[in-house]
Amino acid sequence: MGQFSLERAGEGSGQGIMDIDPFHLTLSKHGFELKREVATTLQINVGFLCNQACRHCHLNAGPGRNESMSSETMDEVVSYARRCNFETIDITGGAPELNPNLGNLIRKVSALAPKIMLRSNLTALYDGKRDRLIDILKGHRVAIVASFPSLNESQVDSQRGSGVFHASLTALKELNKAGYGQEDSGLELNLVSNPTGAFLPPSQTQTEKRFRDVLERKWGIVFSNVFNLANAPLGRFWHWLLHSGNEEKYMKKLVSCFNPSTIEGLMCKTFVSVSWDGFLFDCDFNLATGLFMGGVERHVSEMPGPPEPGNSIEVADHCYACTAGAGFSCAGAIEH
Repeated sequence: MGQFSLERAGEGSGQGIMDIDPFHLTLSKHGFELKREVATTLQINVGFLCNQACRHCHLNAGPGRNESMSSETMDEVVSYARRCNFETIDITGGAPELNPNLGNLIRKVSALAPKIMLRSNLTALYDGKRDRLIDILKGHRVAIVASFPSLNESQVDSQRGSGVFHASLTALKELNKAGYGQEDSGLELNLVSNPTGAFLPPSQTQTEKRFRDVLERKWGIVFSNVFNLANAPLGRFWHWLLHSGNEEKYMKKLVSCFNPSTIEGLMCKTFVSVSWDGFLFDCDFNLATGLFMGGVERHVSEMPGPPEPGNSIEVADHCYACTAGAGFSCAGAIEH
């Protein structure tokens, strides 16, 4: 700590020291320590393979990645979930749909927690190859958290790839047909909007109102909620900040918008994040940087139960993204 250093996530980005207070010092100045509470959510990252190479991705996920959770590691993760009493099991990636064992994982964990979530980029969910997956998700009443950054086609395609905007609309329509996002269906369809540049997200209330109006009026699409999330300065987004000359401006913006009231609800306080190869982290951002839970490389198979409340949480300067503005709460901690 003490300088802004994201070499693991940035893969040799080579950025220098910035004139900002390290995150742990900002916490201390405000009288905070990040300590674990009772773990309620198990987040499972099943791999970094993705059919997109989004500009904002904190994991550098993409078509060229070959990290993928094996069926053996999945079984160890499922065994760990049985040893605990999680309220939510949150499946993420990459594009988790590209892991060939995803359907089996959903079947196995569906009885182990009241709520199962899948984070989707939409285009991997409905691409003509995995149509049956929607039936599996519906059958197990899995909540879908879908990336849909903007109502502007050019902005979406610029951030996520050519043709992604219309492919995402098609996927949303298919999910609506299956009952997702429909009132009283009990099938959650939440949208995640990330800024397409080096700025913080606008008001969540205003964004949700605009999304509801435009999506239903123009395309007949309905959904449950919209969550506005800031981009973490990691991975491909960090590279973009560097190459566009926005890294210092963005970091200083995050620091200047530090909001002490976000600390109480930070996701890392109640999360256990497990990587594709079975190692444990406090959150997916720490996973991206290699900051192991408790500072110790520990495999899920070695963990007898949930981490003890009161244990310290590993922090670094990317944590400013979770505490800027409205922050990342447990309810809204659905970055993808």
